[in-house]
Amino acid sequence: MSDTAVTKDAVAAPADVALVAALAGRSIVLVGMMGAGKSSVGRRLAARLCIPFVDADAEIELAANMSISDIFATKGEPYFRNGEARVIARLLEQGPQVLATGGGAFMNPDTRALIRAKGISVWLRAELDVLLKRIKRRSDRPLLKTGEPAETLSTLMAQRNPVYAEADLTVQSREVAHDSIVDDIIAGLSALLRGRDGSGTEIKP
Repeated sequence: MSDTAVTKDAVAAPADVALVAALAGRSIVLVGMMGAGKSSVGRRLAARLCIPFVDADAEIELAANMSISDIFATKGEPYFRNGEARVIARLLEQGPQVLATGGGAFMNPDTRALIRAKGISVWLRAELDVLLKRIKRRSDRPLLKTGEPAETLSTLMAQRNPVYAEADLTVQSREVAHDSIVDDIIAGLSALLRGRDGSGTEIKP
């Protein structure tokens, strides 16, 4: 179930309308670590562009009729990852949209290939201290239910960041207003879709 995050009277600016047209039905797929802001920034990005916002984790929970924490606890991570891949493959048929993915989704080579074919990937990159500050607000992160969450998160970042770096666009997620991150994403996407920078574009604050 998508969340349009758009008010009834919302109208996108002409430049944003042009960006959506240039997507040609593809999804904007947000990837990155837990706490990078994929859902919060994604909702604002979708609202700005007047397209639906979809959270892959929420869709997985809906399909399984249980929380992700419960899926990990009762079925295990491999079961979750298989379901995650299937759900994302289905969602990628529904663009244009802003699609926020779970932290491990982009690690799956088949999922990366599908995203490359049917979407534009954006890595929201955040530093360890920023991520730690954000994830302390929540207790529903299955992979961080360890005695040393900071060490676990640092290890995950070392494993995942080289793969996230394969995304079409990299935008630094930092402690600023979410709308500033949205501006960075739109600027990067606009340049990318105009063909100026090619893949692997990086936007720094």
